[in-house]
Amino acid sequence: MTYRLRPLYNLGGYLAALSLCLICALITAQILGRIIDRIATGIGGDRIGLAIPGLSEISGFLLVGASFLGLAYTFVNGGHIRVTLLVGRLPATPRAFVEVFCLSIALVLCLYLGWYLYWLLDDTIAFNETSYGLLSIPLWIPQTAMLTGIVLFCLALAEAWFATLITAVTRPSTFTIDDSGQE
Repeated sequence: MTYRLRPLYNLGGYLAALSLCLICALITAQILGRIIDRIATGIGGDRIGLAIPGLSEISGFLLVGASFLGLAYTFVNGGHIRVTLLVGRLPATPRAFVEVFCLSIALVLCLYLGWYLYWLLDDTIAFNETSYGLLSIPLWIPQTAMLTGIVLFCLALAEAWFATLITAVTRPSTFTIDDSGQE
């Protein structure tokens, strides 16, 4: 299946990868800081105190970004786990319509989540909410990443839904699902 918005989904995937790299860099810096402190106290010196305040909170927000921004990229590349035990045994015509049904449910649930994430973001901005940790981070930042990821995922699901529906209506006997879970 070809996705017309694949560059947009790839951008989401790259931002998710960047979030994971930032988590890795922050945790590595924290570990190196602790090692340097341990060495300084081991040779009789004082603790230098090379700690990153709020590291777990920042890492958690970056993990949210990585999880949500990577949804569409993972979907269009066939990386989501699909249970095709039943659907894979159906003949091509019913399989096409079952696939349309499954994509419809996924799209409706994703749109529902996106709708409520939008209102959550709107409330967060209206009330100027911040995190409760050591660092007072505005919550609209991770919530924007969540909403962006869900919007991208909805777009990918809609593209797959339309393509599958067209195939199911016009030529259902040609419908196939390969090992990656994509048409």
